[in-house]
Amino acid sequence: MLDSSAPIGIFDSGIGGMTVASAVTGLLPQENTIYFGDTAHLPYGDKSTAAIQAYSIKICNMLLQQNCKLILIACNSASAAAYELVREYVGSKAKVLNVIDPVVDYVKEHYEGKTIGLIGTKQTVLSNVYKKKVDALDRNIHLKSLATPLLAPMIEEGFFDNNISESVIANYLSDPALSGIEALILGCTHYPLIKSQIRKFYGETVETLDTSEIVARSLKAWLEQHYLINEKGEGKRQFYVSDYTLSFEQSTKIFFGRQIQLEHYPLWE
Repeated sequence: MLDSSAPIGIFDSGIGGMTVASAVTGLLPQENTIYFGDTAHLPYGDKSTAAIQAYSIKICNMLLQQNCKLILIACNSASAAAYELVREYVGSKAKVLNVIDPVVDYVKEHYEGKTIGLIGTKQTVLSNVYKKKVDALDRNIHLKSLATPLLAPMIEEGFFDNNISESVIANYLSDPALSGIEALILGCTHYPLIKSQIRKFYGETVETLDTSEIVARSLKAWLEQHYLINEKGEGKRQFYVSDYTLSFEQSTKIFFGRQIQLEHYPLWE
């Protein structure tokens, strides 16, 4: 039996998952959360499936030691490469959620018969996981995908909301592979940080799907459905990284508006 006051574990390769963590804590401020940024191995998008699976299992071990009731894989690359393995590994010790299925469910409800786009890392796009899941919906939804490998490292280095990011974003979104789309899935948890620039590029012509908000609502619904909402006051936040970086610490302030205490937790020692 899972404990409703137990923490929610959230992990990503770096700061991208913070967009999801911020959305979760905004929606569920009473929940205890543990965030793990695998900064020693970022970005996951250009790593092999086997490597991402190894990292994910190591991180889940750590989160299970913290008695997490739910583990959210807040990374599209890891959701594509390791979700099934992690779910099998964790078993009944905790619930495992990914960031792909809630978005596919949202698309199913809102975009029948439409053409939509997807941008993400090479790992996410080449895995074809979104295409397979969208095609399986049988809703006549046409998905156009484009790998945008420069975006996550650019964001990790703090390049967003400036001329450099604007130029890179415009270059990618002008690609013919995304022509004629009516909505765009931000298929990497880093990308909500450049959401305003993407919206500026498209104007009113293309809806930008902020996956962090969609995932947070899905997570809340699951907790409510299973009577696992924490009712015991204000939630506690803990943050771990596999390799301390100053840029990560500075970036956390963007999401939580205050200095955050990072704890170093090397995965392979």
